[in-house]
Amino acid sequence: MRLVFAGTPETSVPALDALLASDHEVAAVVTRPDARSGRGRHLEASPVAVRAAEAGVEVLKPAKARDPEFLDRLRAIAPDCCPVVAYGALLPREALDIPRHGWVNLHFSLLPAWRGAAPVQRAILHGDDVTGAATFQIEEGLDTGPVYGVLTEPIRPTDTTGDLLGRLAVAGAGLLLDTMNGIEAGVLEPRPQPTEGVSHAAKLNPEDGHVDWRTPALHIDRLVRACTPAPGAWTTFRDARVKLGPVRLVPEAEKLAPGELRPGKKEVLVGTATHPVALGDVQPQGKRRMAAADWARGVDLTGKDALH
Repeated sequence: MRLVFAGTPETSVPALDALLASDHEVAAVVTRPDARSGRGRHLEASPVAVRAAEAGVEVLKPAKARDPEFLDRLRAIAPDCCPVVAYGALLPREALDIPRHGWVNLHFSLLPAWRGAAPVQRAILHGDDVTGAATFQIEEGLDTGPVYGVLTEPIRPTDTTGDLLGRLAVAGAGLLLDTMNGIEAGVLEPRPQPTEGVSHAAKLNPEDGHVDWRTPALHIDRLVRACTPAPGAWTTFRDARVKLGPVRLVPEAEKLAPGELRPGKKEVLVGTATHPVALGDVQPQGKRRMAAADWARGVDLTGKDALH
């Protein structure tokens, strides 16, 4: 088939690579406009735009998918289907109607669970044991369209969002290619999503990453892993923000007050509503990431110090 691929972040690249290596023709790529990034706040193209340019594929960067110039170009390309992975913008009806097989999204959850922007983060935060990916026909509703295919993936006890998303991006690329092949062969019919089991995955913002040490250790562990690498988990120490890497549950340790610090030679324990957790890497404002024990020695902890 003649395809136009839509995607933006690094997570989308494995699927684009799978399609580029297939018998289908990737005629163009749609991605979000260049965005400012890094300390210098320079404009940078998205990972999908970079990969497409390397492959010699036309790159379209509409400010909005309803822009007349973009819609005209899409009609001129005349794609059979538009596969989508984390494009990051809503598609209007005018765009959805252009390809004869519509737009097919690869979504990183077992729909109808975790519809929305942050399915992997929410699955980890919720304590799900299993997640997966699904390909579905895009409608104007939020991730409500009929499903072509699914795959499952266990959530490991130490998985961060980055870990799990990395595995799903690779496995999902194969699922998306299989879906394109099935649509081309005329052997795949999408099935409506169940009406039960619907949940919504709202985006996590930086404030959501603030650890409340008055909550149970298990919740803190899940929150930090869900927020790694983005939007990032954090706490405050002496009124300054400290970024947190994943923690380790220490149920056998003596109970500490929420936020209370107990440094050791090789680890630093912090109190929660239940049992303590051991800090992993930490990154104070303006400094490099370091092991928690090294940080504790450098700040010369007193008995009154705590995390908030």
